[in-house]
Parts: sequence; structure tokens; C-alpha cells
Amino acid sequence: MPSYKISKPEDNFRIPRNVFAMGWVSFFNDLASEMVYPVVPIFLTSFLGVPVAIVGFIEGIAESTSSILKVFSGWLSDRFQKRKPFVVSGYILSTFSKIILGLSYVWPSVLTARFLDRFGKGIRTSARDSLITESSPENIRGKSFGFHRALDTLGAVLGPLAAILFLAIFNNNIRLIFFIAFIPGFIGIILLIIFVREKRKKAISFSDLKLRWRDVNPSFKIFLFISIIFSIGNSSDAFLILRAQNLGMTIKITIFAYVLFNITYALFSIPAGIIVDKIGAKRVLIIGFVVFGFVYFLLGLINKSLFIWFLFPFYGIYMALTEGVGKAYISLLVPQKKSGTAFGIYQTSIGICSFFSSIIAGVMWNYINVRVPFFFGSVTAIITAVLFIVLGNRLKTIR
Repeated sequence: MPSYKISKPEDNFRIPRNVFAMGWVSFFNDLASEMVYPVVPIFLTSFLGVPVAIVGFIEGIAESTSSILKVFSGWLSDRFQKRKPFVVSGYILSTFSKIILGLSYVWPSVLTARFLDRFGKGIRTSARDSLITESSPENIRGKSFGFHRALDTLGAVLGPLAAILFLAIFNNNIRLIFFIAFIPGFIGIILLIIFVREKRKKAISFSDLKLRWRDVNPSFKIFLFISIIFSIGNSSDAFLILRAQNLGMTIKITIFAYVLFNITYALFSIPAGIIVDKIGAKRVLIIGFVVFGFVYFLLGLINKSLFIWFLFPFYGIYMALTEGVGKAYISLLVPQKKSGTAFGIYQTSIGICSFFSSIIAGVMWNYINVRVPFFFGSVTAIITAVLFIVLGNRLKTIR
């Protein structure tokens, strides 16, 4: 039995060492990323003068790159039964992308930086989720993923606040924010190298690792199908930021609203994980999809910025009810030694859809109406919730 397994009943309330360390790694990485993320669409539209359709194109390319890579990195981490090298290299790429952003004067340079950032995310995510799975016993897996998401999101809370502070100090010098963001990212890399330990495991042969589609748990296939439907309408969060600005909010006030979203996300992540361990992921995910549909419908309907202060926190609740919860659920649908591949298949499929959803949202915004992308996302979310309810009895875990 691996040394990180928890055997004592009283230890069920503890967070495994690797999960604790990776939570803080994600905290610093997200602190860096979220200093940058909410100001990138503003930087593109207000400082570089590009249309919103280009923002959708950049975000679509970036997010789809991340997700397409996850299936390959996940498979390779399964093949060699090594997770940490993929995680380290991924965080390194994302951290150094901040330097390129600071040197960008045309939108293709921003695209390159976002591409490298998401390339790094694509390399690390499946392996990291597998490492969390391997480091956590089944009875606290929801809690482990929830803890990781909570610290990750806490960084996402402090990152925009740091951006606001530095914008005030340095007179809205966005480029300098990009360079400063490199520092917490680098701290996260050091913590990862020193404190996260992976037990040596024997590599798996190609034949043993082969994941035949016909042999995959049907529940995983159903869950993947449902998630794809939802993702078609779930465009980049950059459109939430642009919607807030469209309603008349200033740069700093928009970032404050984004912080409120992340605070709610962080506060609800661990409770959502604990609830999953008690009542199961299916019910929690259905609630999450309904909340998303409600928020997106109202984002399309409203005409005053005041409502943003109510809708962004509810969007944070949706994230808490779905992000870590979905990963915890997938970990119960496939064999552990092939979890990297399964996470990769899931996230690659979602990423391809995210590419098209962001492109579609950008076109709808520019050529139809700014409200239409949100109504479209609301409809796909409600369809997803209904499908989950109808097909729910067919979803069975393998454990």
C-alpha cells in the first residue's frame, strides 16, 4: 500500500500531504494567472484596439490548445506512471508566458502568450488530477478535489485584487502587471519541486494501457456526452468581463466584480466537495448546471450594471458545484491506473467544444447582439440538466 494512503478513520478528516502541497502550488499559480486574466480582454480591446471577435478567437485557440493536449499528456503520464514531471513542466511554461504578455504590442503576440500559458495547462492538468486521485482515498476524494479547488480559487481572488492595487500604484500600467505576475508563478514552481513527492511506480506497457472505447464504462461515455452538450454554450469567462464593461463598469470595478465571483467560488468549493462525498456527484452537478443557466439567462436580460454584483457570485457557486465535482466523479468511473487518459479524453473533448463556443460567442456578440451568447449558453445548460436527470439512472461508478 502506497505511503500516502490514509488508513486510520481519524485521518479521513485530514488532507493528504501531496494534495495540501499542490493546493498551495495552484494558489500561487492562480494568483499569477488571475492578475493577468481579467485585464487581458481589456488590454486587447482598449489598448490594442482589437474587436471582440478577435478576443473570442484568441480565447478559443488558447483553451482548445490546453484541452487537446490533456489527452496526450494524460496518456503519457499513465504510460510512464509518472505525474510530477508533467506538472512541473506545465507550470514552468505558464509562468514564463507572463513575460511574453508584457512584451506584446500586437494581438498575435498576446495569442502566443495565451497559447503557451494554455499549452502549459494542457501538459500539467491531467497528470495533476491523477496525482490527486492517487494521493487520496476514495472516501475523501471529493474533499481533496474541493480543497485543491478552494486554494486554487483563493489565488484567483487575490490575483485580481493585486492587479487592482498595482494598477493604482503604477497608473494603469498593464504591461508592468504582466511582469509582476511572473513572481508568484515562480514561487509555485519552487514549492512544487520541493514539497510534492511521487511514489515510484512501474511503467505500464502499451498493450496494458490501451483504453478501448467499447470497454470504457458506459457511465463515462454518458457523462462525456452530457458535458459536451453543456460546453457548446459555455464560452470563455472573458465574455463575462466584457459584459460587465458593456454595462458601463470601469476597469477597476469590473475586476472587483470578478474578485467577488472568485471569493464565492473559493468559499463553496470545499463544502461542495464534502456534499459530493455524502450525496453523490450527480445531484450536485445538476444543481450546478441549473445555476449556470439561471446566471447566463439574466446576464443576457439585464441592462444595468448593478445586477452584476448579484450574478457574478452566483456564477462562483456554479463553478464550485461543477469544476472539482466533475473531476471527482470521473475518478470513480475509470480504473485509477488509466485515470490520466480518462481525464485527458474528457478535458480534450470539452476544450474542442470550448474553442467553438468562444468563436460562436464572439460572432454573436459582434454581428447579432451582445445578449445572444448568454441566452444561447442558458439554453444549452438547461438541456444538459434535463439530460442528466433523464439519463441519471444509467450512471454507475465502477467502485
